[in-house]
Amino acid sequence: MTGRADLHLLQCGACSHPEAMARKGASLCPATFPALVAVLIHPREGVILFDTGYDPAFFAATRTWPERLYRWTTPVTLPQGASAAAQLYRLGLTPADVRAVVVSHFHGDHVAGLHAFPQAEILCARAGLEQARQGGRFTRVRQGLLSGLIPTDIDHRVRFFEDLPVVALPRDLAPFDTGSDLFGDGTFLAVPLPGHCAGHWGLAVRGEDDRVSFLIGDAAWSRRAVRDNAPPPRLTTSLLGDTETYRATLGRLHRLHARNPDVRIIPSHCPEAGAERDHAG
Repeated sequence: MTGRADLHLLQCGACSHPEAMARKGASLCPATFPALVAVLIHPREGVILFDTGYDPAFFAATRTWPERLYRWTTPVTLPQGASAAAQLYRLGLTPADVRAVVVSHFHGDHVAGLHAFPQAEILCARAGLEQARQGGRFTRVRQGLLSGLIPTDIDHRVRFFEDLPVVALPRDLAPFDTGSDLFGDGTFLAVPLPGHCAGHWGLAVRGEDDRVSFLIGDAAWSRRAVRDNAPPPRLTTSLLGDTETYRATLGRLHRLHARNPDVRIIPSHCPEAGAERDHAG
């Protein structure tokens, strides 16, 4: 990883559901899970987002049946001004400054704000976009997918991870060994993290402080789960993806942390990571 990028974390809303759905053996009491978005400043390409979090478009997309089931099963809070597009202004940026959005996967809490960046390139997995277009509306909702959140012109703006140059990852990220180089300079490396759903990828970035940050989407819902190698119950992982594959990916993240705790692992819904967002950089 030759380049260096500035990184800021935003919390763009949150959802609540029983903690036991995210960690086997945890409490059945509701817990709050932030929706984290990374604003990345590439030295040449400019402003890049990793996911978009929640956005007012989420509520529009879940107004009707069966999409409303999504909102009922995972209640969402989004304070005024908390969308990614609105928060960019606090960083001295505007939505028009966003050069590209890297999509970890197409669940509604990760793509609700795509509409706010109509000029941005979209970088994602082909497998993820294909799944988001398959099946009926009820099937997609059960899988956490809301077709109304996918831009109608995405086919003209998309570049797929699977089509990008495959490169060896730095030793910092072992046991992960290969990824896709987004901009051909080694600064942003997309890494497949299978199991949570079809086409689920993370992003490795070396910051200006020379520390590697690994944005892992929903490959784990907390750093604690990574440290303890504690997966969600089989009910959760089998509903959205493949349990054994998910657990294998989590096991690799656990080994990465044990081998190199200096790598900053950032799950998209981790309260611990969310508490650091004002100090990211």
